[in-house]
Amino acid sequence: SNHSGVAHGSYFISTVCNFMSHEKCLKNVKIPCSCIAPSLVRVPVAHCFGPPGLYKRKFCAVCRKSLESPAFRCEVCELHVHTDCILFACSDCRQCHQDGHLDHDTYHHHWREGNLSSSARCEFCKKTCGSSEVLSGMRCEWCGILVSLCKSSGIFQECTFGRLRNMILPPSCVQLFSRNFSKLHCFRISENLQTESGKNFKGPQGSSGLNPPDMGKQTLKIFDGNDAVKRNQFRLISVPRIAKNEEVVEAALRAYYINDDQQEYELQTFTQQVLLSDDVINRNDAAEDSNLGSVFRESVPEAWIIRAKPKDEEVIRIYPAWLKVGMAYVSLRVNKDSTVQSVIKEVLPLLGRQTSIRQMNQTRFYIVENSKSIVQVNLFVGGLPPQLSPEEYTNILKEELAIKTNVVSVSHVYQAQGAVVLQISCFSEAERIYMLVKDTVVNDKPLNAVVIPAVMASKIPQNCCPLLVFVNPKSGGLKGRDLLYSFRKLLNPHQVFELTNGGPLPGFHTFSKVPSFRVLVCGGDGTVGWVLGALEEIRHKLVCSEPSVAILPLGTGNDLGRVLRWGAGYSGEDPYSILVSVDEADDVLMDRWTILLDAEEPAEGAENGIAEPEPPKIVQMNNYCGLGIDAELSLDFHHAREEEPGKFNSRFHNKGVYVKVGLQKISHTRNLHKDIKLQVDQHEVELPSIEGLIFINIPSWGSGADLWGSESDNRFEKPRIDDGLLEVVGVTGVVHMGQVQGGFRSGIRIAQGSYFRVTLLKPIPVQVDGEPWIQAPGQIIISAAGPKVLGVGFS
Repeated sequence: SNHSGVAHGSYFISTVCNFMSHEKCLKNVKIPCSCIAPSLVRVPVAHCFGPPGLYKRKFCAVCRKSLESPAFRCEVCELHVHTDCILFACSDCRQCHQDGHLDHDTYHHHWREGNLSSSARCEFCKKTCGSSEVLSGMRCEWCGILVSLCKSSGIFQECTFGRLRNMILPPSCVQLFSRNFSKLHCFRISENLQTESGKNFKGPQGSSGLNPPDMGKQTLKIFDGNDAVKRNQFRLISVPRIAKNEEVVEAALRAYYINDDQQEYELQTFTQQVLLSDDVINRNDAAEDSNLGSVFRESVPEAWIIRAKPKDEEVIRIYPAWLKVGMAYVSLRVNKDSTVQSVIKEVLPLLGRQTSIRQMNQTRFYIVENSKSIVQVNLFVGGLPPQLSPEEYTNILKEELAIKTNVVSVSHVYQAQGAVVLQISCFSEAERIYMLVKDTVVNDKPLNAVVIPAVMASKIPQNCCPLLVFVNPKSGGLKGRDLLYSFRKLLNPHQVFELTNGGPLPGFHTFSKVPSFRVLVCGGDGTVGWVLGALEEIRHKLVCSEPSVAILPLGTGNDLGRVLRWGAGYSGEDPYSILVSVDEADDVLMDRWTILLDAEEPAEGAENGIAEPEPPKIVQMNNYCGLGIDAELSLDFHHAREEEPGKFNSRFHNKGVYVKVGLQKISHTRNLHKDIKLQVDQHEVELPSIEGLIFINIPSWGSGADLWGSESDNRFEKPRIDDGLLEVVGVTGVVHMGQVQGGFRSGIRIAQGSYFRVTLLKPIPVQVDGEPWIQAPGQIIISAAGPKVLGVGFS
């Protein structure tokens, strides 16, 4: 474990990382000290730190102290660190993809120490291994298995990904060339959300981590080299007011988590005046008895630079990386006469490899293979004009982004959505395009870019059905942000997509070659409709053309989630349990409908009526379509949310706004039945006196109300979500709607059918699955869309 420290009674405490242990248990300690942990990582994987925040009952992985002030956490694993410890965090994040260099199919457990619940129990000894007072216990960040720190059983076993193995996208099946891109870009973590979360926090320029000052000590700033001086990044150390030079150097090394011999280092002032070992500095800068050694007194400069003393020889560490040997690294001494060839000849025997001609050739070949490996960065670019040819998209990209066609090619085109996927064989060109897209506008619409991985479908195990997760972070009182973090930890973050960062299309494209997968949509009814609409448009390009869709309801109404038995709305349930429920749920067939909107008159607001009518528009419907008062209330709510989006962060507030806008409409009188004509299955239907007309596909409307009612009626068949029929219901006004939602009345049953034509004689509010607008006079045609949707729910 390489901990160095002092004994306090029967306890041992590390002076570097604050690790505590019984003295009798030291021989069994497996946790390395923070000063050497980075050197034991064979293949470093950088962490993906989000904005600083407050994390209760968590402990820093570097200094092991509690996080009482704003701290950082990794968005991919369970690592937490103080703001002043982040530079010393070990780069041992989960390896979630292959980069073309270290491809392998076997995964061992990826252990993370501590921050477990106090009720956590070891998988082997069944004893408590968690604690709310110190870092205690270990957890595999892939399969979730828990073990005690002193329990080595199973630590080197192969990880099989645990209970969620069938829905996790195996890292060996994902390839991503990520050089030049930050981890936030690689995992498509929205920078806007990062800014919003951390906008009220201002990080420190320097760092201390010190307790209140001791009057018997002095505080010194220690910079690690000239670059740290330029960035004003320093560590504070506290030493006695009179201290030997060696003591100060040792304290400085400890502050930077360096466990080397302090004799190999020295401290310099900014004027480069080195403290010689036979100098003594005191209040009057006078030399004293040299037998006392070098002494720091309180009058010395407050800031120092720590440097390594020049040596004739240096020790370098050689990591075997792709060689499967039982050691993390070997150390070699090198001097000015050492060459790469001499180092290779010396290190191969130490790694169990003889310096034969064949093995030397293989070693050279591996190096050449790395330097000439094929680079392929996949960049999804959206926001382009729709319905253009590949050549036209290429020309736009040449004009707006000045792409270099010798290293950039358009691999996929999504014409209906105005999006393309670029294959780029140069890291610097990929970075340039990615950064330039953010500031590019085409036809008054900003472009967006997303780095997407390549999923190697042929390597996915036969029994694996990965879960493609879409989360709307703005739904459900911003609970979506917490779910994003949880699902990235529980699954492979490459299968979790944030809908505010490029929409659903990047996710479906990433999974386009996967032979079998399921979808989980976390959001309100509008979000679900958005994802299902994108699926309908792209399903012909998917190998798995009919993936089943589960819903985690985060919105205000959540009617489809209710019908599929996912509940009225997410209220903080354990994300792991949610994933288990998705895995256990059954597939349910559900009708889906296409709505053609064909305006026959110019859009409202056209000057002098000269403008052309709006072109026909097609939208998909899953839940219901409303005309009149129902859509008018939705439109008012939509406008109120656009004006003050920050206030709409809870279901309770959202429903309160619905009530408010509804009360304002009570006295209004409308004669919708005079402004529209309805035709059902080629037959004219006479409408009663109503203010709202609603087509319903599911037995849940307006946050769970049964608009059709449960009474038997010989005129109509009993409604089902897969019967190929829509029910048509009327409401007489706001009061009637309130009575329906209170369970006191039902709507007015008007018709049931599979093909509908509605003629609008004047502009009328329309809403489909909660998305409202004003529709110009013309025709609305509703017909069944095929195939049916495979929902995931409980019977």
